[in-house]
Amino acid sequence: MATTLTETGGTGETDTRLKRGITPLLLFFFIVGDTLGAGIYTLVGTMAQDVGGAIWLPLAIALVLALLTAGTYAELITKYPHAGGAARYAERAFDKPFVTFLVGFLMLSSGITTAAALANAFAGDYLQELVEVPPVPVTLVFIALLVAINLRGVRESLMANVGATVIEVTGLVIIIVVAAIVFGKGDGDVGRVTTFAEGISPMEGAFAATITAFFSFLGFEAAANMAEEVRNPSRAYPRALFGAILTAGVVYMLIALGAALVVPTDQLAASEGPLLEVINASGLSFPPWLFAAIALVAIGNGALLFMVMASRATYGLAEAGLLPSVFGKVAETRRTPWVAILVIGAVTMVMSFFGDVRTLADTTVLLLVLVFISANVSVLVLKKDRVEHAHFTAPRVVSVLALVASVALLTQQSLQTWLISLSYVAVGSVLFLIARAHRQREGTTPEGADELQDR
Repeated sequence: MATTLTETGGTGETDTRLKRGITPLLLFFFIVGDTLGAGIYTLVGTMAQDVGGAIWLPLAIALVLALLTAGTYAELITKYPHAGGAARYAERAFDKPFVTFLVGFLMLSSGITTAAALANAFAGDYLQELVEVPPVPVTLVFIALLVAINLRGVRESLMANVGATVIEVTGLVIIIVVAAIVFGKGDGDVGRVTTFAEGISPMEGAFAATITAFFSFLGFEAAANMAEEVRNPSRAYPRALFGAILTAGVVYMLIALGAALVVPTDQLAASEGPLLEVINASGLSFPPWLFAAIALVAIGNGALLFMVMASRATYGLAEAGLLPSVFGKVAETRRTPWVAILVIGAVTMVMSFFGDVRTLADTTVLLLVLVFISANVSVLVLKKDRVEHAHFTAPRVVSVLALVASVALLTQQSLQTWLISLSYVAVGSVLFLIARAHRQREGTTPEGADELQDR
């Protein structure tokens, strides 16, 4: 892979009304914070069900898949450094309003599903360490609180994210340090890291767990919406993107090895708060309640960010004429898309009843893999397109391999995740047809992905 100059000069800094205040280092930390999310706090146990103590294996496979997909995004983002993400690339490649809509709708659907998964995780073992309460009411109240924060304003949401990101990264560092202390004392069982689950072949278990592992690497696509505010994006994006994913991969590997080393596999697989099990099994004096609180902050932060993303994506599609205009209503005082926020909150509550954390996480992966397939096809179609600035160029084989890997992930999905995903597509298609009928009555045409901005 290389950064190439397609025509003379240029750094990728196209005309924009936004201030280019994001340096490569700030971009790196943004992507790291977006990738090192709540998934690893909740899904280590579910991966252990498939691969036993060899949790590192599906994470390694997922890391390779993430890097391949990142190659596609590095080219698209630096070639077309505008907000909008995969929906914009699909619009440019295919010029079909429904395709543009579908990619955007899959993105917002993934946000809803992720928030629902994390809401269920919030009500699980981490919270029970602090107080024993029924999970269903907790889930619904938790989502309602996120809706209230979202209605308050995006500035408040992002300010909360800064502090929460520091806390959640601290929690992961604590797990790595605790596992290192246990290993240094000669405790734990090193053999568990190469012991696979009984009754499941290693390859079958690894591929099944890779779907779940891939959930932990999702988030870098959101960086596409920062393109207009990054200094010298042609150089900054590839370095920040690959560096952040590799950083996340190293952290995840250390977490996987540490968890398997310290905690018996069956105990890990049965837990909804797997990293808390590391604290409890370590024999160290670190208070479990404190780590449980850290984990809850991480889970809450992740859910909030995905609900913000989903509500803004809904608003953007409405502004582009691809969803009914009611979703574009904005509150006069707070200037927030209140209809989109309330609808996203209500749907998230409903989705929290449609599966456990793993099922909803796997559904998120399915939805986003469909988005990644669109991006990989788009980058191949747009290879012949020439722009007047330098941009990163991924060899065709990278995008082809990413496309093949994405299709392979789809074949590993369960019937339930497919049914949930197809339900999203069906509902979205009806809303798209309603919006189109309204436009035809008014004699207007959709503006497409050009209006899909980061709102």
